[in-house]
Amino acid sequence: MEKRILLIGGGKSFMVTSIAKQLQEKGFEVIQANPNVTEVERIENKPSVYLIYIDDFEEMFDFLVYVRDQMVEDDLSISIIGSHDEINKIITNISDNRVAAVFERPVNVKELGDKMLEVVEKESIRLQKKKILVVDDDGTMLRTIKSWLSEKYQVFMVNSGMAAITFLAKNEVDLILLDYEMPVTTGPQVLKMLRSESSTSDIPVMFLTVKSDKESVMQVIDLKPEKYLLKTMPPAELIANIDEFFEKQKGKNFSL
Repeated sequence: MEKRILLIGGGKSFMVTSIAKQLQEKGFEVIQANPNVTEVERIENKPSVYLIYIDDFEEMFDFLVYVRDQMVEDDLSISIIGSHDEINKIITNISDNRVAAVFERPVNVKELGDKMLEVVEKESIRLQKKKILVVDDDGTMLRTIKSWLSEKYQVFMVNSGMAAITFLAKNEVDLILLDYEMPVTTGPQVLKMLRSESSTSDIPVMFLTVKSDKESVMQVIDLKPEKYLLKTMPPAELIANIDEFFEKQKGKNFSL
């Protein structure tokens, strides 16, 4: 279990310093940062577990919007320390099941340390799940598919073909669900780019499409997509197709 936490809060705050010390005594590697987008972006190999200390909701609002977006894109685990009202505002704005724990001020740092051990343990289990990247220019479709798949899989989302290429330059996934029709760079164009690079050529890809006509299928048959999943299919059917794919992959690995 990787015990790493990104602790975000005013670096000179006595409480933030006390929290960092308590977490370190519990055996955590604590990376600290101010609630500043540029500062956080510059951190390499960031943990997937964030602990955010809210000392002024209004001043931190822009940063919290950034965190909300990162939760969606990078599938982060977020824990929050703040007043009762601040926590409610954040939960209302984020509305995401990636909020792992909340702590009302004044916080008991020992109890917080114990709880964060539970959070990191759950995150370690979650990170063992297969990773799926969903690529679609429709934000509603992205969120819908994420909600369907998140119980079984780690789900990452990007809203364009080039964003997918950028994401895959730094991250590994086990499967890509790729929208067939997108502006600027279409799904087939994205798949051609993936197949042309050694680092991404073997990633399994399933097309998400509203088309099931023979012409659309034949245009990309040489690129060997795994399947064509209709966006109109019921959630259970889509999940069953993905489950079946991974079961077959498991069977292939056992037979090697």
